[in-house]
Formats: sequence, structure tokens, C-alpha cells
Amino acid sequence: MRMKNYVFIYYNNGTQEGVSAEASKAAWGAWFGGLGENLVDAGNPFNGGGKAVEKSGIATIENCPATGYTIVKANSVEEAAEMAKGCPVLDEPEGAVRVYETLPM
Repeated sequence: MRMKNYVFIYYNNGTQEGVSAEASKAAWGAWFGGLGENLVDAGNPFNGGGKAVEKSGIATIENCPATGYTIVKANSVEEAAEMAKGCPVLDEPEGAVRVYETLPM
């Protein structure tokens, strides 16, 4: 079976209290290292103030803004979701990971 790409979209509301930037970076580095060859693109965090563009106009995203992304390879969306279970964003206030299969264009 050929592996497919999946994107993890991160959501959280702030950062975990009492955790230094260095400790956070170390946790992300360890998690990325654990993904091994399945890691396609570690991605980047998003800056706040994103915009929602709809036919009715443009608005600032206020409810549940995305905070970053990562791309991994997996055999199924279920396998990718299992990989996401160890993501450090889940330790953040209201942290969540949404998993989507990417489609080739």
C-alpha cells in the first residue's frame, strides 16, 4: 500500500502555564523525532489575527483559530490520527489536532 500525506492542523487557546519556551521546543522536537520517516514537513506555527474570507466579506477569526500545521505520511487517516495522539499541542489549553488527507492535484 502506498502511503499518503496527511496534514495536522493545530488549535489551542494559549500556552500551558509553567512551561518554558525551551521545554516546549524540546517536547515538539522529541515528538517530531518520534515520527521518524513519517514526518514530511514539520510545518510552522501560525501568527494570530487570521482572516476568514467568505462571499459576505472578510472577518477576523475569533473562534477556534488554527495555530499551526505539520504534514506526515501514513497508510490511513486512522494511522495518522494515532500519530497525532502524542502531539504536544494536546497539553495546551483547549489543544486539539485535526487530521486531513491531502489529495494530489
